[in-house]
Amino acid sequence: MSAKPAAVIIGSDHAAFPLKEAVKKHIGQMGIEVKDVGTFSAASVDYPDYGIQVAGAVSSGEFQRGILLCGTGLGMSMVANRFPGVRAALCADIFSARMSRLHNDANILVLGGRVIGEALALELVKTFLETAFEGGRHQARLDKFDRILPV
Repeated sequence: MSAKPAAVIIGSDHAAFPLKEAVKKHIGQMGIEVKDVGTFSAASVDYPDYGIQVAGAVSSGEFQRGILLCGTGLGMSMVANRFPGVRAALCADIFSARMSRLHNDANILVLGGRVIGEALALELVKTFLETAFEGGRHQARLDKFDRILPV
């Protein structure tokens, strides 16, 4: 089975809007369908509104993977990881993006639009979307995530 998903959902705030547009185009060029939930301009918005949409769609199983972008990536990471079954990985280097999939089966890639440049972002996206989860001993570790109960 291919590691590459058939479709991904993407969302960003205003700070990362230009980078989201470049990432969206890149994903389309990879032959992957993209659902963009916004934002659709550089006008100021609240990042949780977009994080909730993407993480909710991944958590529900509507999408296998998603991509979130905001100024630093920190806020989107915090929002997304509150959802059951979501493993959002904030990545700023290729090794982390690769390992987030290989060992952690991350299902949302988070990028900081004010932290990384476009060329690196596109490589991170490619790595994230083309890397398969290794499974095995890593699955047993991930199973422990699902046993964590809310306080």
